[in-house]
Amino acid sequence: MFTGIIEEIGTIQSLERHGEAARIRIGCSTVLSDAAEGCSISVNGVCLTAVALERSSFAADLAPETLRRTNLGALRSGAEVNLERPLLATGRLSGHVVQGHIDGTGEFLSFEQLDDNNWWLKIRIPEELDRYVVFKGSLAIDGISLTVAAIEDRIISVTIIPHTYEHTALRTHRPGDRVNLECDIFAKYLEKMTGPKE
Repeated sequence: MFTGIIEEIGTIQSLERHGEAARIRIGCSTVLSDAAEGCSISVNGVCLTAVALERSSFAADLAPETLRRTNLGALRSGAEVNLERPLLATGRLSGHVVQGHIDGTGEFLSFEQLDDNNWWLKIRIPEELDRYVVFKGSLAIDGISLTVAAIEDRIISVTIIPHTYEHTALRTHRPGDRVNLECDIFAKYLEKMTGPKE
């Protein structure tokens, strides 16, 4: 389990395709400080299993489902990604419950600078995820725990504070880019529990 509080910006070193799957290698340092073979690391919000650890990088295998459902397969060498280690049982849940299981991707529309170095981010979300996204609710965007500030016709808006702008890879996106979305897991459980009974 993750919290959506990004610890480090990593850099894609390579992405090698193997049929319908792939292996990605990411340069980083902080998230490797206590890493071991087989540990989980969130990459742009995707829970991946770290393998082939080196002093300043790790690799991870991307299944066909991961390539279909996330933006990882579109990344190129040099691209920046958000990294987070799993939450320790003794840690603080500073963001919200993030599983690292991506529901789909949204379209990055715009990034408008506001006063005091804040930013206004707009993303178009897929129709099938719209029912899980609510005003002032939590949404993980590329692994970042964010609060929905506005929503209209499947376009959500989020305020990005200076710290988030400086310490995540959001600032590298351009209109048309895909971003990973993970909806609040509690909304999905609530829907199933309160939905029609067969």
